[in-house]
Amino acid sequence: MSARRARGPLQRVQRRSRELREQVAALRDESAAAPAPERRKALARRGEKAQSVCLSCFQYRCVQLRKSVEENTNVLQNLKKADEPAPVGNYNQRKEEEEKLLQKLSQQLQKLSLILDQDPYNVDQKHPQTEDENEEDDGEEDEESSEEEDSDETDDEDALLDDPDVKECIAVGNFNAQQEGDLTLKKGEVLLIHDKKADGWWVAENSKGERGLVPKTYLAVYNNDEESQEESEEQIEEEDETATGTNIERRTDSHWSAVRKAVTENDTVEILTTMGAIPAGFRLSTLHQLLEEGNQFRASYFIQPELTPSQLAFKDLVWNPEKNTIHRRTSRVSMILTLLSCKMIPVPGVSIQVLSRHVRLCLFDGNRVLSNIHTVRATWLPKNPHTWTFSPRVTGILPSLLDGDCFVRSNSSSSDIGILFELGITYIRNSTGERGDVSCGWVFLKLFTSDGVPIPSKTYELLLNGGTPYERGVEVDPSISRRASSNAFHQILTFRKQPALLVKLRSLSVESKDRLNLLPETLIGSRCYIHLLVFYRQILGDALLKDRISMQNADLIFHPILATFPQVMDQPDLIDALRSAWADKEQTLKRSEKRDQEFLKAQFVLVYHDSVFPLLHSTLLPSPKWAEEETEASRWKVIADFLKKARENEGALQFLLSPENSHKAFDISELTYDFLRETRKNSPPV
Repeated sequence: MSARRARGPLQRVQRRSRELREQVAALRDESAAAPAPERRKALARRGEKAQSVCLSCFQYRCVQLRKSVEENTNVLQNLKKADEPAPVGNYNQRKEEEEKLLQKLSQQLQKLSLILDQDPYNVDQKHPQTEDENEEDDGEEDEESSEEEDSDETDDEDALLDDPDVKECIAVGNFNAQQEGDLTLKKGEVLLIHDKKADGWWVAENSKGERGLVPKTYLAVYNNDEESQEESEEQIEEEDETATGTNIERRTDSHWSAVRKAVTENDTVEILTTMGAIPAGFRLSTLHQLLEEGNQFRASYFIQPELTPSQLAFKDLVWNPEKNTIHRRTSRVSMILTLLSCKMIPVPGVSIQVLSRHVRLCLFDGNRVLSNIHTVRATWLPKNPHTWTFSPRVTGILPSLLDGDCFVRSNSSSSDIGILFELGITYIRNSTGERGDVSCGWVFLKLFTSDGVPIPSKTYELLLNGGTPYERGVEVDPSISRRASSNAFHQILTFRKQPALLVKLRSLSVESKDRLNLLPETLIGSRCYIHLLVFYRQILGDALLKDRISMQNADLIFHPILATFPQVMDQPDLIDALRSAWADKEQTLKRSEKRDQEFLKAQFVLVYHDSVFPLLHSTLLPSPKWAEEETEASRWKVIADFLKKARENEGALQFLLSPENSHKAFDISELTYDFLRETRKNSPPV
């Protein structure tokens, strides 16, 4: 029976993991039993090389074990349930648990390797000192030993402080808030730690219930018993001076301002959770916070040309003199992705009104957002509110905001690159009228295997995680797992109740690939307006590469389309107006005209000037407001009326000259393109 079980690929990996765990434990015990540093130094002075002190042996074994762990991890990641000779219950769960075990072993070996590498008395890597050097060092030996003991104590304290189970800390010095979202500390103040972030800035709460960010260098572990309190007081006295003069670690969180804002606004989410209006796994929307910061994560930023590191040429915009247009540029990631549906999404309580259900997606490497953030709005039926769908059947042109077909492009070399999906709702509280955006769950789809092979084009059912993309192990709705049973049938039912997102990766046709290769190297957007982006990029190439007086000329370029098209990209209803106007124009073109690229570009310029350009500066068009039904309806009415009149009058000239219509005050930026100001000189802030 055991022989048959051993033939299963997963069980072979599990057996190898147990062997590695025993070997790692043995190595840690042996290294811990090695002589203390001062003893090793004494041995070194006498030129002795005891086998028990052979740290290089420890290092060699540590390196070999790390390689074995990595190999076993790679084997595990490539396993598939179909490879098993017999059915395996809870296969995915067992595989996930095994991966966590291997990751833990890798971390233990990495920590041990650092300790061995930093040992100042590695006798097998340093030659014995001469007698003169020994005499000089004799007087310093006691002082060095004392420093080492202090260092060991500090390391132990730091390890205890970083322990995720330690939640109560005491301030060892005064700290004044540096910016909004920070928490001011007073020496001796006891704090409750909510989140220990890797960059050293932790989310803490004081006795008044105030919450904010504090540097961990100002904290020590707090204990309640009297003896420990006396030790804490002594520690505060000793560390106060150190904390006051310490260098606060620079914040390295990829999008710190968004996280800081989320901390200051998190009280609203906690209130809604306590009221039962939203499940415990809901959080403030991380991607919404990033979009609110400015344009650095918007499509309008990523459609601008990017300069090379020298800033003397364009990185992703190169002229092809043979074809008299821009070069097509392949990228590492180039695909079409379709959002199919979301199922078993928890429904908020009656105390809040949902204004929008949507999915936001972007390229992500587990730490940084690597592209613009694209939003697709979902539709749902009152009789089935747990299911969201995309791309509904409508008459006429489907609004791009509802289009679940998306293109994805990236030239990032990151081995961990993938697509981050965040499901969200925009809501308004019935009692206060307060608006907000919360995440209903997120999931990360890695686009390459551990061997660097692209994942296959197929349909994926992705189970959602709760919390934020920077949290792990949080469930969207913990009540579902609490109702789970050991019974296999109940487990299947529970699995079906888990919130999930269904997406489909599609392979590209030759025509689609050629079109996508004319776009920027990094961009996510709706498939329905790819052809408009191609026109924009070709016109951009003409202006910057073909028609400029010289490559050293940096004068303003008179070009209304280049000056305003990025604004249109950030307003989906205006993109739809341009799509509609161009579709009408295409119906009037002859087949020979459709094959003439120069003729098509000229026609596109005319259509742009007769459609969205006048609307951008009309006072009749209300400013866009996300998820405000009245504003959205009002804008579309103005757009539809204008397009109808433009068709009837064969252009927008009458609208522009009519005394009935008013326009915003003229600004030269409406007509001129300053590419030095608009181009991307570096990668987006992350």
